[in-house]
Amino acid sequence: MPGLMLLDTPSLYFRAFYGIPESMTAPDGMPVNAVRGLIDMIATLVRGHAPDELVACMDADWRPAFRVAAIPSYKAHRVATGDQEQVPDTLVPQIPVIEAVLDAVGVARVGVPGYEADDVIGTCTARATGAVEIVTGDRDLFQLVDDSRPCRVLYTVKGIRNLQTIDEAEVTAKYGIPGRAYADYATLRGDPSDGLPGVPGVGDKTAAALITRFGSLEAMLAALDEGVTDGFPAGSRTKIIKARDYLAVAPAVVKVAHDAPLPDLDMARPVKPRDPEALVALADRYGLDGPLNRLLATLAG
Repeated sequence: MPGLMLLDTPSLYFRAFYGIPESMTAPDGMPVNAVRGLIDMIATLVRGHAPDELVACMDADWRPAFRVAAIPSYKAHRVATGDQEQVPDTLVPQIPVIEAVLDAVGVARVGVPGYEADDVIGTCTARATGAVEIVTGDRDLFQLVDDSRPCRVLYTVKGIRNLQTIDEAEVTAKYGIPGRAYADYATLRGDPSDGLPGVPGVGDKTAAALITRFGSLEAMLAALDEGVTDGFPAGSRTKIIKARDYLAVAPAVVKVAHDAPLPDLDMARPVKPRDPEALVALADRYGLDGPLNRLLATLAG
């Protein structure tokens, strides 16, 4: 499905870091497992999907203030000190190398102050005029699937060589909800990995039943306000009434932004390096000849 491919870059380089031994090092002994792994991931994706456009979406802010203001527990368990995320010490110095490699190769790389990579992905998707494929290990981005565009997620849960394609039918099959209703479902159910409490006492099955019955969170709340009792599983109506304060703010946290202020981007997939000299220097400094040669051959082909 040629079109626009959006990379959830932090998701991918974390996966590479944990999937490849730290014994993979630069000539000076610095671990470069995440760098090498991400380069090979991109080569595999380009070879298998041949996108016309390619964007590496970044976290300029991993825990945006607008989400924390709405729900203070948002990602609070992942804070190291101050506003810094818990990141392995040996991964931290690899991130600037990843950014430098992407820039030298010519892959569009973008992060927006105050927004997460998810929001960059959501905004790029909203602006796209053709097919979109999103590569991520984050289920939150299932909310963007849309068969009419089409927009689908290439889910990395089983590895980059065994991607699971998530479209509306797959969302329905997995969660028993309408294909575009994942954000509303996740709001009700909550997500401990992001510090989102959800509605106490409402689990996967009840959340799915409610969203399927009413079609959306907004429609469910409207029915509640109108005194409707039919369609609420036993005890769930009372639980939702008690959680109205949470439900008033949670959608702004769960839903990815569609209007982040993106800079102008040349999204075209590169066929040759943007900065060959810088790329040679990076290859020599960090011992990246093998993966970079594989990536460049794939891009050129």
